[in-house]
Amino acid sequence: MAQLSSYGLWWWEVIMSSNKDEFTLAILVTVALVMLAILWYKFTHPSTSSPLPPGPRSLPIVGYLPFLGPDLHKQFTNMARTYGPIFKLHLGSKIHVVINTVELTKAVVRDQDETFANRNLTVAASVISYGGQDIVWAMNNPKWRNLRKIFVHEALSNKNLEACSSFRRDEVRKTVKDVFSKIGTAIDINKTSFLTEVNVLTGMIWGNTSGKEEKDRQLGLEFQTVAWNIVEIFGRPNFSDFFPVLAWFDLQRVERDMKKQLEKMDQIFESMIEDRIKSNAEKSCVGAGDDEGKKDFLQILLDLRKQEDGTSLNITIIKAVLLDMMIAGAETTATIIEWTMAEIMKNHHVMKMIQEELAKVVGLNTIVEESHLPKLKYLDATIKETFRLHPVVPFLIPRSPSQACIVGGYTIPKGCTIFLNVWSIQRDPRYWDNPLEFHPERFLGYDGTQKCDYKGNNLKFFPFGTGRRLCAGLPLAEKMMMFILASLLHSFNWSLPSGEEHELSEKVGITLKKVKPLIAIPSQRLTNVSLYM
Repeated sequence: MAQLSSYGLWWWEVIMSSNKDEFTLAILVTVALVMLAILWYKFTHPSTSSPLPPGPRSLPIVGYLPFLGPDLHKQFTNMARTYGPIFKLHLGSKIHVVINTVELTKAVVRDQDETFANRNLTVAASVISYGGQDIVWAMNNPKWRNLRKIFVHEALSNKNLEACSSFRRDEVRKTVKDVFSKIGTAIDINKTSFLTEVNVLTGMIWGNTSGKEEKDRQLGLEFQTVAWNIVEIFGRPNFSDFFPVLAWFDLQRVERDMKKQLEKMDQIFESMIEDRIKSNAEKSCVGAGDDEGKKDFLQILLDLRKQEDGTSLNITIIKAVLLDMMIAGAETTATIIEWTMAEIMKNHHVMKMIQEELAKVVGLNTIVEESHLPKLKYLDATIKETFRLHPVVPFLIPRSPSQACIVGGYTIPKGCTIFLNVWSIQRDPRYWDNPLEFHPERFLGYDGTQKCDYKGNNLKFFPFGTGRRLCAGLPLAEKMMMFILASLLHSFNWSLPSGEEHELSEKVGITLKKVKPLIAIPSQRLTNVSLYM
C-alpha cells in the first residue's frame, strides 16, 4: 500500500512538471504495470478466457427454479436439444452445469478427474454423512482416498466377500421360503428385495448370531423403515440448498427430519459398536483366538482404529461408512431389482431366455448358488440393459470442481454443481442402436455393440459412475443383484394381478423409482417342494 501511495505521488509530480521525458517514462511504466496485471489475472483466472456455458434466461434471485419440473432427467435431455450438450442453470444463488454427451463426460471424469472429484454437500447429505466423513459425500482429499482404499481392499476384498457368502446364501434362501409361503398372493418386489438386502448387510456388518434370529429380523425391519425415511427426505427439494442464507431457518424441516433419522441409526450403531468392543475385550482377557477368515465388516473397521501407518479410523467415520452400506447399498439394489423384474415380465421372450439359461446352468432339481452366477450371461446382460434404460441414480452423485476450468470450450466455475446426465447418454441414438428398445443381446455383442462393464470403462454406459468416484460398493452390489434375481426367477413364475397392465413410468428423487410399485404374483416353478424350505 505504501508503494502504491509513493507511485501515485510520483505520477502527480510528473504530471505537474513540464519534463516530457519523465512524462513519457511514467506512461510507459504505467502501461507495463497494467499489462503485467492483466497477464497475472489471466494466468490466475484462466476461466475468463472462455464464456460460461449457454443456458435459459433466469428470474432475479430464484433463477430457473420456478421452471423445473418433476422429471428432471427428461427436462434436461430436452433442454440439451435447445442449448447444446453442455448448459448451465442458475438455481437460486448457485450455478448448475448439465453435461449430456460421452465426449464432454470424458473431459470431466478422465481428463480432469482430479479437479472434478469433489462434492457439493446438500443439507441432507451433510447431516447423514456426519459432515462429509463417509465415502459417498466426502471431499477428494488424502483422508477420503485412504478411507476408500480401506473399504475396497479390506472390507470388500475377494477374501472377505467369500468369507461372508453364508450370510448372503442364508438370507436369499429365507426370502425364497417366505415368497413360497405366499404363493398366489401379491408380492411387493421392491420391499421384498429391500428387506433381503438389509438382512444380508446386517449379517455382513456384524454377523448373525445363533439364537438371535428374531432380534436380527426386528433389526432388519427397523433399518428398512429408517432407510426408506432417509431416501424420502433426500428426495425433497430444499430451498436451503439453493439459498444457503436460509439454511439457519430450515424452512422445509429437511435438516430436522434427517437428524431424527440419524439419531435412530446412531443408537443402533453405537450399541452395536459398544457390544463388540466389550466382547473383544472379554475375549482378549481369556485369550480367545480370532478366526481371520470370518471377520465381519464391523470387526474389520474396528481393527483399523489404532493403526500406526496413518490409516486409523475413529468411531464417527466407522458409523459413516456403515450408513453408506446400509442406505446406498439396500436402496440401489432393491430399485434395480424392481426395474429388472418389471422389464422381464413385460418382455416375455426375455423371461423365457433367462429361465432356459437357469435350467441349463442351475438345473431344476437344485437351488441357485453364487458359484452359478458367473455363468448366467443372459441374466447379466438383462440387468445391464435395465441399468441402461433405468439408471438408478440418473445424474450420479453430483460433482463440483475444485478450481475454475474449461470443458467443451466453456468456463466451469469453481464450486458449481455438475450433473452428468447418464439417463440421456445411455438412451442417445448416437451411441446405441434402437436405444428405446429393451434388448439385452446388445450386451452380449450379438449386434456388434461393444461390451460394457459396470466400472465405466466405456463412457456410453456408466450407471455406477467411473474414475475416482466409481461406486465403492460395486463388487457386493453386483453379487446381490444377480443372486436375488436368479433365485426369484429360478424358483417362481411371475405374473401381474388380474386386470393390471405393465407400466414403466418413472419419478426422480435421489434415485429413479417406478411411479407405481411392482406388485407381482408368484407361482411354483420347481416340482421338488423341499427346495423351497
